[in-house]
Amino acid sequence: MDYLPQNSKFYLLLLFFFLQLLFSFILSSAFSPVDNYLIDCGSNGDLTVDVDNRQFVGDYSKLGLVFLLVTRSISLEDQSPSLGSSSPLYHTARVFTKPSTYEFEIKQKGNHLVRIHFRTLSSTSFNLSNALFHVSANQFLLLSDFTGHSPAGNPILKEYLIWVDSEKLVISFIPSSDSSLAFVNAIEVISAPGDLIADTARLVKPQGIDDYTGLTKQALETVYRINVGGPKVTPFNDSLWRTWTPDVEFLHLNAASKTVYTSGRIKYLPGGASREVAPDSVYNTARVMNDANVPKPNFNITWNFPVTSGYRYLVRMHFCDIASMSLNLLYFDVYINGYLAYKDLDLSELTGQVLAAPYYVDFVVDTANSQSLSISIGPSSLSNPSRVNAILNGVEIMKLNNSMGSLDGELSLGPIMQSLPREKTSGFMPSVIGISLMIAIAGVVYRRRTEVRDYVAWSPLPVDASERNSNSNYRC
Repeated sequence: MDYLPQNSKFYLLLLFFFLQLLFSFILSSAFSPVDNYLIDCGSNGDLTVDVDNRQFVGDYSKLGLVFLLVTRSISLEDQSPSLGSSSPLYHTARVFTKPSTYEFEIKQKGNHLVRIHFRTLSSTSFNLSNALFHVSANQFLLLSDFTGHSPAGNPILKEYLIWVDSEKLVISFIPSSDSSLAFVNAIEVISAPGDLIADTARLVKPQGIDDYTGLTKQALETVYRINVGGPKVTPFNDSLWRTWTPDVEFLHLNAASKTVYTSGRIKYLPGGASREVAPDSVYNTARVMNDANVPKPNFNITWNFPVTSGYRYLVRMHFCDIASMSLNLLYFDVYINGYLAYKDLDLSELTGQVLAAPYYVDFVVDTANSQSLSISIGPSSLSNPSRVNAILNGVEIMKLNNSMGSLDGELSLGPIMQSLPREKTSGFMPSVIGISLMIAIAGVVYRRRTEVRDYVAWSPLPVDASERNSNSNYRC
């Protein structure tokens, strides 16, 4: 049996100690949001649910009850759960028969990640497949006439970036006029890192490129989050608990590209992308041109994404040169919907002459009447004839709210609130007019009986603090 020399053992111990320190540093420097609300809706107990090493509290527990502002709700538990088929977050749901809200105190104003989880449960008391409802967050309409049901019965996760400049974030669930039910399985409200969304982007138009400003104040819905050339990235491996899906189903021509990867260190630089923008798992894989080094390739690499027409979209493209052997060899062009979005993109220059350093570029594009959004990368006129290539590591596509503050349809939040049925309270309220002078003169007390109709317009914020203590809770 071979034994290591004494000095080798010392160096191994030193290396082990160094790795421990490095691991501890990474854990201590991980993103820790100021606002971090994780709610397991429909759960009555004080036990927390562990999902991706995060603790979700029940919305009817001692900790969670402060967020739930309703006069009546139903706690629903799945009566026939499929073991191991879904997250424990989808084993319970909170059901509403009237407009209801969750209210979160905001300590750090700015952009917040809002994730809302839906899955229809099996119950003899309620058929959640018949639910039809609206969801709003402060002044933005997130979902309109939403069912919360997928054909295969799979969970639905809706993710948004919401700008909050007030002390409260109020998320409301409003049954549609065609339904009496709304429901939700889980809610996440997380303050976003300051560098997650920049205020400006490149506006891609048929006439050319312009500046787009005011992006941070928009509400955005995540439509696609793609790991180009790599496998699925789960929330466990993302510092913001995001999921990145493979790009294969969106790739126009698989033969046009090939995948590359690196096991080396990704070099995050000041002014570039951080791990909160995208994790290592995204930047250490990519697609490059399959015919690299061919002087005149006759194709680009193209991805096609189905979208909803009539909206503007934020397209974030992630780049990290893990393919080049040295600097200043990689130049390429970027196209969105066939329009030139970035000419002669030079990652060596953008990253300050550092290879394997991540960088991202934000584009805003108007889909007008199109129901498809295409992204292409291809050779640049600056490419060296012997070094023709292009690279892409990741793509995010987010829908921007329209002029009515909506992310789902042409209806704004105001008309929805006005269309709600008003609760009527009929009765006689006696009004006794006791005026001493009239009594002395006429000796008669006039009594009027006035029928009063009490119009109560629903507000997302309760005006009576006692309302919080009047929740009726039922388990089905």
